[in-house]
Amino acid sequence: MPSLPEVDLSRYSRRLRVDTLIKLRWLALFGQTAAVLIVYYGFGFNLPFLACLVAIGASACLNIGLRIRFARTHRLDDLSASLTFAYDILQLTALLFLTGGLQNPFSMLVFAPVVIAAVSLSGRTTLVLTLLMITATTLLIFFHYPLPWYASEKINLPLLYRFGIWIAIALGASFMAIYASRVAEEARKLADALAATELVLAREQHLTQLDGLAAAAAHELGTPLATITLVTRDLQKAAQNLDQENLLPQEDIALLAQEVARCRTILGKLTSLGEDSGDILQRMSVTLLLEEVVEPQRDFDIQLEVEAQGEGREPSCRRNAGILYGLGNLVENAIDFARTKVSIKANWSQTSVRITIEDDGPGFAPHVLGHLGEPYVTTRANRRAKIEEGSGLGLGLFIAKTLLERSGASVTTANRPAPESGASISITWNRTVFEQESASLSRLSGTQNP
Repeated sequence: MPSLPEVDLSRYSRRLRVDTLIKLRWLALFGQTAAVLIVYYGFGFNLPFLACLVAIGASACLNIGLRIRFARTHRLDDLSASLTFAYDILQLTALLFLTGGLQNPFSMLVFAPVVIAAVSLSGRTTLVLTLLMITATTLLIFFHYPLPWYASEKINLPLLYRFGIWIAIALGASFMAIYASRVAEEARKLADALAATELVLAREQHLTQLDGLAAAAAHELGTPLATITLVTRDLQKAAQNLDQENLLPQEDIALLAQEVARCRTILGKLTSLGEDSGDILQRMSVTLLLEEVVEPQRDFDIQLEVEAQGEGREPSCRRNAGILYGLGNLVENAIDFARTKVSIKANWSQTSVRITIEDDGPGFAPHVLGHLGEPYVTTRANRRAKIEEGSGLGLGLFIAKTLLERSGASVTTANRPAPESGASISITWNRTVFEQESASLSRLSGTQNP
């Protein structure tokens, strides 16, 4: 079966909808029309009224054409959107040309399309649109109709002043474009990281439920399968003493059908993971939690030390995919950077539960120590095992920290005090929160466990 083509959902999601562009342009056209009518009829100033209406009408025709051509939810690709923004810049330039050039107090609006483009288009496209806007405003310094004013007076601002306005517009557009682009890019990165968190959590929940259901199914299927085996043997023995018309007794046939139905019911649970409550084997002690987290990591040539001690009864928690994945990711990260040893220690008291993960590697770089837990932050050098594309960018640590904090934990990162080297990560829960019956995974999805 041929594979489906890959789609860059992040790039697709940032494209502007046609409906959004149309509404923004209608708003701009309403303001342009109101300004021209007020200046011409309200103040009685002389200006190329019909030419201004033609420029405004051209944009109105473009809006109508876009409405007819595309659906409301259609998203323009980068080329189509850039051409649309380029038209808006040229249309605003034409209106400014007819109404005084850069002397017009509304001349600053010419960089509005550039700012919108910076949010939704690539940096290269935004740069091209910015250069187009700067070129257009440069021409407006020297070529333009007179500013609409009283007939008895003429206003012609000095060239130096107009040049100052041009510098203000160019610098303002550049600053706003860079600012809007950076803010939008950070928002997209955060959204992508949160989406990755949700996907990882859903996968871990699915695997956790599958593990419990598989164990339960293996146990429950034993009884009906044993019954089917016994009935089959009895039939084989009785077949020698029965005639052909009564080869299979009706009671045995009914029993076989009943047991087969039981097998189908049990196996049916494995195909309804999303609806299963997943309450099988849900309680686990701190020791069992650490062993389940550490066990997949014992194949590496790194010594793993696990200690668990504390005051009173050992605390236990519900099996939580978020906690398992978060701790597993932190242990794996420590193994990647450790030289010879990773230590995982659990301590508890009457009020708190703490798990500390330490390695003897190079530790966190000082310039990123204060930013750990943010997505796409490069953490440490000399990474041993992770060589795939995009590794070491801090996304894994962000996901782990997010999942653990959603379970009620506080996560702190630091370097081990001298003379020891390496990183230290502490995860601390309030004991009541750690032992509570409602799994944090349910809070994440907005539902409550029964």
